[in-house]
Amino acid sequence: MWWFQQGLSFLPVALVVWSAASFVFSYITAIVLHHVDPLVPYISDTGTIPPERCLFGIMLNVSTFLGIATMYVRYKQVSALSPENPKILRLNKLGLLLGWMSCFGLCIIANFQKCVLYYIHVLGACLTFGVGSIYMLVQTILSYLMQPELHSKDIFWARLAVFLWSCSSILSMFVSSVVLYSGLYGQNLVQKLHWDAQERGYTPHIISTVSEWSLAFSFLSFFLTYIRDFQKISLRAVVSLQGQTLHESPGSFRAEEQALLIAGSI
Repeated sequence: MWWFQQGLSFLPVALVVWSAASFVFSYITAIVLHHVDPLVPYISDTGTIPPERCLFGIMLNVSTFLGIATMYVRYKQVSALSPENPKILRLNKLGLLLGWMSCFGLCIIANFQKCVLYYIHVLGACLTFGVGSIYMLVQTILSYLMQPELHSKDIFWARLAVFLWSCSSILSMFVSSVVLYSGLYGQNLVQKLHWDAQERGYTPHIISTVSEWSLAFSFLSFFLTYIRDFQKISLRAVVSLQGQTLHESPGSFRAEEQALLIAGSI
């Protein structure tokens, strides 16, 4: 059995590989069609103009679904490992809520392009990366609380390192973006897809775009740390029939009510 066939480890693997492919494929398409510059454009710029916009949107929607599934499995795993620790259970529920909010933000990014509905796109980015960073923090704290009995110290330090990487990327992107869009380098820079190295504002633009790519891959790297944990878990569905048919006649309702009366349930 291959390592990605063990347990549910295929879920974080699929999330990371598919999301990275959505960035790379849309980037290649935009470069081939000369819609953006080859040197580190914004990720959102590579999904602004058709046909790469269609590819970008549909692939990130699939990533949203994979993210929701991965975070839910992680939630169930932590709940099963620490069923009697109220602190861990509260943090675990908070982590699931934050993670699903981050996934919703990714769905917004996929379907509301930067050059079309800028403020909604920015809202999606804040949910994805801002709330997503808090999700990473919660999971890192959970890893700390669960060591060494349930978690190894190596996993905790790996998640802490990735979280710090994500925070540094957010800080760098925020500062450079504020400088770039402060008005010192012109107006309507949001719609600008092509930059010349001699233009004013090119340096903060490059810092901002590099920070965005760094931030995206820091998120993907965090989910890579789930692989070892997910190798030790599996899920199964239990089907429970509530009746012998898929429809009920008025007579069956009366019979059920009579049975409940006899049993003293009503």
